[in-house]
Amino acid sequence: MFDGKFRQRVDAGIAPVGRGLSRLGFSADVLTTSGLLFALATGWAIATNFFWWAIALLIVSGVHDLLDGAVAKASARANQRGSFFDSVVDRISDAALLAGVAYWIEVHHPGPLVLLPFGLVTTFFIISYERSKAESLGIPAKGGLMERAERLVLIGVALSNHAIFIPVLWALLVLTTMTAVGRFYRVWQQAASTSAAEGVQGRRPRRASRNARS
Repeated sequence: MFDGKFRQRVDAGIAPVGRGLSRLGFSADVLTTSGLLFALATGWAIATNFFWWAIALLIVSGVHDLLDGAVAKASARANQRGSFFDSVVDRISDAALLAGVAYWIEVHHPGPLVLLPFGLVTTFFIISYERSKAESLGIPAKGGLMERAERLVLIGVALSNHAIFIPVLWALLVLTTMTAVGRFYRVWQQAASTSAAEGVQGRRPRRASRNARS
């Protein structure tokens, strides 16, 4: 959802900030790395029950995640290496957050509930993999209820109150599962249409050759 028109407006709004940081000598890789450090700190804050600190650190980490792309564009250094680095760091950040959640649950709600963050990290990674694999095949796969920005916002909401922490995480699991299934279906349909079109194109030369022989 965030990757639609709203993302375009946000990118336009932070573009001047990206240019300013670029002029000050900041690089996209530095911001990506610092964002990872704040994400690791967020996971630690969750694990140690400092939820309000976790919200603050999560916001700072999210701001770094927004600005690294703006700085890369402003410095004309956006490239495949940077994109790869950013994607890997995003996955590590997600894992760090949910590791903190798993530790908190193990301390405060020991038992099978600790599998909840495992389910979350699984759906997070499936959503990410579906997009990367689809785009490697030339099929667009953005969109869905719970892309990364929405997931982080909902985790922030969960952290706002201990009483709603677990229920919101369950809601997040349901929504991310729906997103993964929906994205799979859309890519599956587009891939089927592409395969059918390629099959028709592949048969045309043979028909032409038969006509030429007749």
